[in-house]
Amino acid sequence: MIFEQYYLECLSQASYLIADETTGRAIVVDPRRDVGEYLESAQAHHATIELIIETHFHADFLSGHLELAAATGAEIAFGGRANPEFVARALRDGERIALGQVTLEIRETPGHTPESISIVVYEHPDDTVPYGVLTGDTLFIGDVGRPDLLSSVGTTSDELANLLYDSLRDKLMTLPDATRLFPGHGAGSACGKNLSSELSSTIGDQRTGNYALQPMSREEFIQVVTEGQTAPPEYFAYDAARNREAHQLLSEHEHPAAMTVDNAREHARQGAILLDTRDPGAFAAGSLVASVNVGLDGRFAQYVGSVVHPDEKVVLLAEPGTELEAKVRLARIGYDHVVGYVENLYEVFQEHPELVQTGSRLTIRAFEERRRTISALQVVDVRNPTETDEGSIPGASMLPVPRLRDLMQALDRSRPTVVFCAGGYRSSIAASLLRRAGFEDVSDILGGYDAWESARTRQAAIT
Repeated sequence: MIFEQYYLECLSQASYLIADETTGRAIVVDPRRDVGEYLESAQAHHATIELIIETHFHADFLSGHLELAAATGAEIAFGGRANPEFVARALRDGERIALGQVTLEIRETPGHTPESISIVVYEHPDDTVPYGVLTGDTLFIGDVGRPDLLSSVGTTSDELANLLYDSLRDKLMTLPDATRLFPGHGAGSACGKNLSSELSSTIGDQRTGNYALQPMSREEFIQVVTEGQTAPPEYFAYDAARNREAHQLLSEHEHPAAMTVDNAREHARQGAILLDTRDPGAFAAGSLVASVNVGLDGRFAQYVGSVVHPDEKVVLLAEPGTELEAKVRLARIGYDHVVGYVENLYEVFQEHPELVQTGSRLTIRAFEERRRTISALQVVDVRNPTETDEGSIPGASMLPVPRLRDLMQALDRSRPTVVFCAGGYRSSIAASLLRRAGFEDVSDILGGYDAWESARTRQAAIT
């Protein structure tokens, strides 16, 4: 058997290629949209991808089933409860798919979504212990799929949690303890609240170590899996809908169009977002007026999806040579409205200083000085509620990054403003959004809350 896991750190997303060495027949499960890696792997193994299986309609990324089918001629398949708006095979509960000796068994495991399935993998059809199980977003390492996402329109979170309770106990926990577990996501995904950074486990380890699989009543389970879930990013509902549709295919090797700064500013006047993908330090040193900073080196697509609306056009301001990477990573969440990038960005800064702004980034000492000397200072914590529950800077307003564009009217644009996150990545996003909205004096804190808390601890130790 050929078994390969592909893991995207920036989206905490796993996809899989499984093939039988003797027949060369292969499947891909939950592919991302830039499908070149699957094609290269299949070619290296002299295998033919003949089936693409989606474990459910994903909400956190736009899947690559259409791109991969177009490239290979492979059939697309979903669980029997799915109803995509394109031709796809409906997989039945208990159905077996033979690739040769390698055999797959489909198990319907609704709960994260109504149509969710898991795929049990056998190296040989008569093995009593499966090689592993691909659980999609039903069962994670350390967690289970959240039952409250907007991808399940028309079904309540309690109804889905009930289904999830049965799926886990009747379909997945009946597998032998030695069965390897391969989830659809790892730590950092918004599809759960307690995901591990490990990329594989076993049914036995999860049976004993996963909080949601411990002995409890159905009512206790529903409470424990539905409480404490943060609001999903806006783009989740958009992606869930698009994954049902026949949509535009990604040309992953086609570069975005180059444009002048005048072209970019005209697009901005018509509502486009000037998206600066450089790191926060470079952005603060100099950026185009009214641009929004989301650094490419971070969880780029996830945070763009949190602050840029799916229907907004985007002009890229990028480190030279990274424009295509930015375009592809945006396409992974279905953001296909990249109209181009500003060519020769640093030359533009030199030639048009009147279009350039700088950002203020404060050390802890400088921030404390402002707190002492500026009575009108407003301080904004842009972390998530699960973080702020553990503590914050006294007097700070809580406006998480994903909700900032909608809630910033609660702030006074004329007052000096300091924003902070945990370490400085999200605060640069927030500060740029506030400047774009007309805030006159905005800074963020270098090192964020972590640096502030460390400084406070050191000071307490001294005194």
